[in-house]
Amino acid sequence: MNLEQELKDYLGFDEFRPGQKEVIETALAKRNSFAMLPTGTGKTICYQLAGHLMDGLVLIVSPLLSLMQDQMERMRAHGERRVAALNSFLKREEKSRILANIHLYKFIFLSPEMLNNEAVKSLLLKQKISLFVIDEAHCISQWGHDFRPDYLMLGQFIKEANFPVTMVLTATATKKVRADILTQLQLTDCEQIIYSVNRPNISLQVEKFSNQQLKKERLYDLVRKLQTPGIIYFSSKKLAESIAHELREMAELRVAYYHGDMEAEDRIVIQQQFVYGQLDIICATSAFGMGIDKSDIRFVIHYHMPADLEAYLQEIGRAGRDGQNSIAILLYANGDEFIQMQLADQDIPDASLINLTNEQRKTLPETEQRFIEYYQRSGLSAQELTAKMDYRKKWKRANLQQFIGYLHTEDCRRNYIMRYFEEPPLEVTAENCCDLDGAKISGFEKQEKAEQKEIPTWESYLAYLLQ
Repeated sequence: MNLEQELKDYLGFDEFRPGQKEVIETALAKRNSFAMLPTGTGKTICYQLAGHLMDGLVLIVSPLLSLMQDQMERMRAHGERRVAALNSFLKREEKSRILANIHLYKFIFLSPEMLNNEAVKSLLLKQKISLFVIDEAHCISQWGHDFRPDYLMLGQFIKEANFPVTMVLTATATKKVRADILTQLQLTDCEQIIYSVNRPNISLQVEKFSNQQLKKERLYDLVRKLQTPGIIYFSSKKLAESIAHELREMAELRVAYYHGDMEAEDRIVIQQQFVYGQLDIICATSAFGMGIDKSDIRFVIHYHMPADLEAYLQEIGRAGRDGQNSIAILLYANGDEFIQMQLADQDIPDASLINLTNEQRKTLPETEQRFIEYYQRSGLSAQELTAKMDYRKKWKRANLQQFIGYLHTEDCRRNYIMRYFEEPPLEVTAENCCDLDGAKISGFEKQEKAEQKEIPTWESYLAYLLQ
């Protein structure tokens, strides 16, 4: 089989990007794979082409509604009509129609929560599943243990589905996280296809401030100067909204905000506006950007530091997917790390919740109710559960300390990241590597073209005089 020709005929591309062909060949050989491919590689093509060439249904577990929608629309744009997404965005009649005609579809996107719905799962298990795909698989380790425990049930589904060929995809994961993911999925026989996390065309910058006001003023200064489009990340939904409003008023820029508390329809509209160039800047929480198909993002600014280097690499990796030079800037004010410490503790539910009565549980947020349900099914004792939660807190604190180390390193920032992911350091770094290697933000600013007055020719001047 000529995969290059299949790629051309089915999707219209002339050649594969790094890692794509290797992942597809592994699936076609009916072997499981764990693929860590560079951000912007086009992981969608891995399961789209492999699934197209395999006989049976392709299930794709995806973490976010907007991501599912984006991936589904991208596949339809390439001519694949046998694709649907099962999520909370669907009206009841639409969901019923898809389930009633499940045999007509080739690709089904769904969340881990939807896959855990007994009615949906029962129907899917009756189908011939040729390929089971877990996209953005780092979420298993990052989210599954905490506020989305349905991720931890994916291994059980693989077993119940009689071990279909499984494709696990992510852009960032340390060896420890990869091992954790494979343990949760119960995948012992899995070919690992690992590429470097390094994105040499993204310049890495950190700027430090003594207080929040100075940091805010610098953000406004950068937004006025930097070439757009760009993304600004916040830990606070409220601050993402307020700064989006302020930027809209003070600069001649099209700015919007995006976070998980917005209506699903609004989030999808904002994402599409950004993708199609109708917005210059998005002020967002980490809910935005996963899998976004926009190649020309020129900057990513972090107003608040993320929880770990994996999250940071995921988010800055949304810049420069066209291969052109882009910049990632982190603005740090003294004490910012305490915000992340607080968020980390909030993310991990208290083990004592498992002792609540049924009536008391009904008053909890849905995420905490699902947490209790999962751990009740797991059969863990209260003591074992407490030990697990304590371990997760230590894991998160250790990851945060590694990120704080990145902020304060005196060595090359890129090589700090390479060491964290247990990759060999770079002997020769890119010209615009990082601020510690002399890279300047000025190289990423808008190129202001001075207005040039047209110098008249003597012929035109003579014609003017003779009018």
